Amino acid sequence: MKTRLLLFITLIAMSLGVQAKKYPQIKFEKTTIDMGMFSMDNPVQKCVFKFTNVGDAKLVINQVHASCGCTVAEYPKDFIAPGASGEITVTYDGSNKMPGRFKKNIQIFTNSKEELVRIFIVGDMTDVPVSKKSK
Repeated sequence: MKTRLLLFITLIAMSLGVQAKKYPQIKFEKTTIDMGMFSMDNPVQKCVFKFTNVGDAKLVINQVHASCGCTVAEYPKDFIAPGASGEITVTYDGSNKMPGRFKKNIQIFTNSKEELVRIFIVGDMTDVPVSKKSK
């Protein structure tokens, strides 16, 4: 009888411990942004990814890593409270790149249960118009 009671109390204590753990959760308005078409004579393009901490603990973005040196991301270094929003600004620099369609991914490492989240930029950099080349 004592063993059953001890086992029952242990199971309740473990379940309460699991329920008490709170996590942040990052939720983006969009996970892919299309930068559209732009010319090689204007190769630097920026976009903003907006997100909200929909979890119930403070969110920390530990690190952001872009798939290519041509892509740089600026992100908040402070805590993002539950319910609060933030932005990640992504800059693509197509200088010295070949024209054409591109897709770059940005990996976001956080303290949430799902530690890694990916966002993407896509676009199409066109060649400089012939009228500008002949000048």
